[in-house]
Amino acid sequence: MTKTYTKYSIIVAIAAGILLFSMIPVRENEKAFHSEEELNFFLNHAVLSPPVDSNLIFPTANNCNGCHGFDPQGNGSVTSSGEDVNVHDDWKTTMMALSAKDPFWRAKVSHEILVNPSHSLELQTKCTSCHAPQGHFTAILRGAQHYTIDEMIGDTTAMDGVSCGACHMKSAENLETQFSGEATYDTSRVIYGPYEEPFAPPMTDFVGFKPELGEHINDAGICASCHTLLTNSVDLNGQLTGEQFVEQATYHEWLNSAYDDDGSDPETCQGCHMPRLEDAIVISSNYIFLQPRAPYGLHDLVGANTTMLQLMKENKEALNIDAADEHFDETIQKTLAMLQQNSVATNLEMANLDNDTAYFNLQLINKAGHKFPSGYPSRRVFVEFIVQDEIGDTLFQSGVLQPDYEVMGQTADTEPHFNVIKSEDQVQIYELVLGDVNGDFTTVLERSHQALKDNRLPPLGFSTSHSAYDTTKIYGAALTDLDFNFDEVGIEGNGADIIHYHFPLNGYTGLINVSAKVFYQALPPKWLNPMLAESTPEIDTFRTMYENADLSPVLIASQNLDSIFVQSVGVDETIHATWLKVFPNPTENGFVFISKPETVEIFSINIYDWMGKMVGNITSDFSQIKLPENGKLFILEIETERGKVVRKLVKN
Repeated sequence: MTKTYTKYSIIVAIAAGILLFSMIPVRENEKAFHSEEELNFFLNHAVLSPPVDSNLIFPTANNCNGCHGFDPQGNGSVTSSGEDVNVHDDWKTTMMALSAKDPFWRAKVSHEILVNPSHSLELQTKCTSCHAPQGHFTAILRGAQHYTIDEMIGDTTAMDGVSCGACHMKSAENLETQFSGEATYDTSRVIYGPYEEPFAPPMTDFVGFKPELGEHINDAGICASCHTLLTNSVDLNGQLTGEQFVEQATYHEWLNSAYDDDGSDPETCQGCHMPRLEDAIVISSNYIFLQPRAPYGLHDLVGANTTMLQLMKENKEALNIDAADEHFDETIQKTLAMLQQNSVATNLEMANLDNDTAYFNLQLINKAGHKFPSGYPSRRVFVEFIVQDEIGDTLFQSGVLQPDYEVMGQTADTEPHFNVIKSEDQVQIYELVLGDVNGDFTTVLERSHQALKDNRLPPLGFSTSHSAYDTTKIYGAALTDLDFNFDEVGIEGNGADIIHYHFPLNGYTGLINVSAKVFYQALPPKWLNPMLAESTPEIDTFRTMYENADLSPVLIASQNLDSIFVQSVGVDETIHATWLKVFPNPTENGFVFISKPETVEIFSINIYDWMGKMVGNITSDFSQIKLPENGKLFILEIETERGKVVRKLVKN
């Protein structure tokens, strides 16, 4: 990654070098670490920022960048292999950092206000609590009842999005019991981190906050306040129904999983979204004597939304995003890796061949620590399943993407969950679908009153009897699907689903290629179209960006079964080629014999297992055939001068 030297970093580096010898002897007395002359040099120099004003509750990321950003001397935030892993640059292009500038979020807030204008202040206040927490909570802690988007736009601290203080100033109090944007902050000018005995003078002197050990910084509860969100439901007239709707519950989905492990040794949100390096890292620039720390939590903070990251990169000037393309590219690449390596695994197999129908099973296994997809309800996963003959003609397809980025075959309303798919107008889509008080599909979050469908893949260990199931329920046909989160013996919690594909061969005999692909889609047209049909300044701004963006869904898993031999009813041995017999069938010892007229010549025999893989080829001595040791069901493809003859054989 290419880095740029700033005037700030050069002066700090030079000053640090000059002061190094005076620093080391006085480490025992941290209050006297810098002399008065040294402090005056730093605090009064034109290019340096003074400590955060005492009237401000939260710092901005720029206040932290001096020590936790790029070190031009290559000492701080660098691995043993020389890779720069500084906190500031890794964070700067994440969805967390850009949460207040996210044009889709702003457009959606304006859409909600357009539907229920009398709720404007409440809607803005709720939404800014997570998207601009430092500005929001500054206002609330000072006695304000509301905090608006206009106030946010004029507030530098708020426009930092989910910035350093939004996490590192959270109190350990109420950490796992506050949701829907509620949070408790420690306002005593302290910054919590994961390390014992932090070296305090640089942060205390130059930022005005004291670093302290806070073991709760590694607790999943840090994420709970925003990643479980319950909204107050209203009817179509904007009147409160008295009910709440679970808009998202990623934190509770994690609680209802094997990863929480009842709290004894949990694999937390930070373990995946802030992966740990065991490499010992000096965590501050300009202080080369500091003791390296391990493990070191990368501030990648990646999720799954490559589409929005790319959209914001392409519109960064219009969105006033001061970040280098290279940092965006790194974040997008890490997000793509998260999607393709840590979300879903697949297992595709042929299950049966009966009469004129082929049967295939596709298992999807959730690798995430929560439902997949999770978070904001626009996100969905769909499965494309295509069967082609040996010359590439399509025999069957389900879930094919159309040019408008919609999925072919889905209904205009809610596409149901399927256990068995046997028609091309059926497609498996894993999603949360919102319904209003009348049970109609809606994308207006405040009108969400009931879930019409929630078949998102549950995490490993997920249980309908867990105490957190009330916020993580399964809705729709997935509830009665015996393969959904149940293993083959009926034990709940395997975090997987099996889709059974049954498709006709229509008389075809020969080789087929089967492809199963799993796609992730963050901004599907079906979800966005109701908002884009309206007009507000924010919607109009986003619409232009959206229409010029690459909206291609992300391929997150795929599997192919190639050259599988299938036999249609048209070549069944009871109808055709009665002049050729293969016996005994079934065979006890694996040996079978071929009987045919003496005048008919056999050229070759191919032996296939039940999955269609060729496991044997015979070119001579055709009278007696020995089947392979492994397997019970085989297909013989016998090439004769009268044509091809196919036989199914069973070995007991």
